[in-house]
Amino acid sequence: MDAVDSCCPSVDFPGRDKLVARLDEAVDRGDQHAVTAALRNCLCAMIRDRDVQLPDCVHEPIVDHYARRELYRSPQRGYSVVAMTWGPGQGTPLHDHSGLWCVEGVWDGELEIVQYELLERDGERFRFRAAGGIHAGPGSAGSLIPPHEFHTIRNASEDAVAISLHIYQAAMENCTKFQPRDGEWFERENCTMCTDEVA
Repeated sequence: MDAVDSCCPSVDFPGRDKLVARLDEAVDRGDQHAVTAALRNCLCAMIRDRDVQLPDCVHEPIVDHYARRELYRSPQRGYSVVAMTWGPGQGTPLHDHSGLWCVEGVWDGELEIVQYELLERDGERFRFRAAGGIHAGPGSAGSLIPPHEFHTIRNASEDAVAISLHIYQAAMENCTKFQPRDGEWFERENCTMCTDEVA
């Protein structure tokens, strides 16, 4: 999550205009539940639509962290499109999305996603319990709507790269990571979200 900051608000790639038009249409639904449902359908369709081809660099993992490459940020609607590249075994700690809704779709490979339920808070300590997990393959999409946004993502493969596309309500520039301490208890850690270069 701590990559070099080299944010680019818009990148050209085959099918970009088609993807953006569909995303705009979904985001214009207004209500966050309607928006995220429309975005899930849109992502599932766009992942299968070979008119849309992500930039070549998205298929290249980074050795010491999963890659976050911003491909587009809507100047009118504010949403952000981020491609993530997960090398074998790479993943996130338990984290939130700073109150932003997000729709995540698996482009290639398979990801293990575990959602967590916040049970209680004691100052800076938080007690979480895993509330369910899925193995998501290409063409699948899910959404996170606050306050149900606590989760981990991991590429469980030992040899394959996974790619996911994330549509955030706005540019996600920070989040909270939760570091395990004792049993179900975690301590919070503020994290600045950076992006990797799109070459």
